[in-house]
Amino acid sequence: MKIGNLYFSFTNPSLFMLLTLSLVLLLLHFVTKKGGGNSVPNVWQSLVELIYDFVLNLVNEQIGGLSGNVKQKFFPCILVTFTFLLFRNLQGMIPYSFTVTSRFLITLGLSFSIFIGITIVGFQRNGLHFLSFSLPAGAPLPLAPF
Repeated sequence: MKIGNLYFSFTNPSLFMLLTLSLVLLLLHFVTKKGGGNSVPNVWQSLVELIYDFVLNLVNEQIGGLSGNVKQKFFPCILVTFTFLLFRNLQGMIPYSFTVTSRFLITLGLSFSIFIGITIVGFQRNGLHFLSFSLPAGAPLPLAPF
């Protein structure tokens, strides 16, 4: 497609990312079918609960020193990123499938957007004190540029 001077193409990574999105939405449909939350969870509910608990424990262990409310603000972003990458890489193990994360630009784009987002939130919450988080306590000041 051509829009102005820009060209947009539908490539293998685009197709397989849409396939991953469809797979995740289908899984969520099976979980929430007929109201979900049954007394005895079915296989799909157990799978989603397992993923949810794993990421929740990961967030609680890795983001120490913050109150529960602050951790919960970051949890949805981490859960969506983890779920997307998990399903995308599992789908890439199917023969004749395509692994989107094998493309350098897609991996760079994901990591760069997360890095920029964390930097923006860090400066909003901590101001210039955010720069001091990358320098260990007690390190000599001449090492700061490195």
